[in-house]
Amino acid sequence: MPLYLCVDCGGSKTSAAVANEHGKILGRALSGPSNFAYIGIEPFITAVKTAVSDALKTCVDPPSAEPIVLVKDKPYFVKAWFGVSGVDSPSAVDAITSVLSELLGIPPGPNLSVCNDTYLLAAPLRIHKDVKHAVAAIGGTGAIAVGFKEDEHGNLKEFGRVGGWGWLLGDEGGGFHVGRTTIRSIVAQADRDSLDPDSPSPSSTLVPAILENFGAKIPHDLLALAHLPEPSSASSPPEGIHPLLLYPREKRLSSLSPIVFRCAFEDHDHLALKILTECADSLANQIAMFLVPTATSPPGSARNGNAIPADEAVLSFGGSLVGVENYRGLVLDGLKKRGQVFKYVEFVDDAAATGALALAMGA
Repeated sequence: MPLYLCVDCGGSKTSAAVANEHGKILGRALSGPSNFAYIGIEPFITAVKTAVSDALKTCVDPPSAEPIVLVKDKPYFVKAWFGVSGVDSPSAVDAITSVLSELLGIPPGPNLSVCNDTYLLAAPLRIHKDVKHAVAAIGGTGAIAVGFKEDEHGNLKEFGRVGGWGWLLGDEGGGFHVGRTTIRSIVAQADRDSLDPDSPSPSSTLVPAILENFGAKIPHDLLALAHLPEPSSASSPPEGIHPLLLYPREKRLSSLSPIVFRCAFEDHDHLALKILTECADSLANQIAMFLVPTATSPPGSARNGNAIPADEAVLSFGGSLVGVENYRGLVLDGLKKRGQVFKYVEFVDDAAATGALALAMGA
């Protein structure tokens, strides 16, 4: 029985999925982290071997209670696709490909694909046969948009990226951006109220929730708490310090996203909804940079050499924030006001399974 393997290698876990020729997922398994740049080749291979061997247990007849031993001379897979975080250069791809070929018994070439993990978000491009371009938009703690196209051999090629500069310089539309915009909005509102105390801002469920989260009394307390350096690991934290302040400063703000989402989509809080609309619009703007301008595009939008028509492409979302349908809707609203409507919109919540399905359908 032909089997197709896809492995999503990330900084927190390794996820392997095995599909048959009909695209049915027969095996799933997880193992430890496998970010190649962080852990190196030996721990990377160990994590991959564990996940793949465990995923194969339900693919053999009869199913095995023990992990399946991978033998080079007995390949189990027709094709394999690895999306590996921390892989950004041809030399890294070549190094990993050689070792994976030895592990799986698949010769380097078209049946063994190794690329950065963002490529897995372009898997719907292989499922929707009537489009040749995809924009993958990641919105989690950070955010990035990447453009992909299929070449004449059906291989995915990156043709541009926007954002993904990290929390200090960018990541618009991601969790840190939401947290930063939240603190800025609350303090700015307090500034305005101080100038006109007789006309205070409308009440908001978001403000007291954020203050409570930081152990703060008034909005301006948030400034010092947001900037406070994280305690040194070499010293004991000050007695009575709020647990949130033990986080790195980046996580202090990115961890606010669930509160903002709850206030916006459950409480229908006006301030929280305004914040998320602003952040989602920033991500929409990054996505729109890949697209041919329309009549309603902002003035000055210029067509770049690789610009694609939205109605001839698939938009593929990935990440915890855009996994929330209401937030995803705000991003799509931001695109729509720019006159940009994609032919297909997908949310890839399981990159390994989607990749295995795409391999099988493209066989």
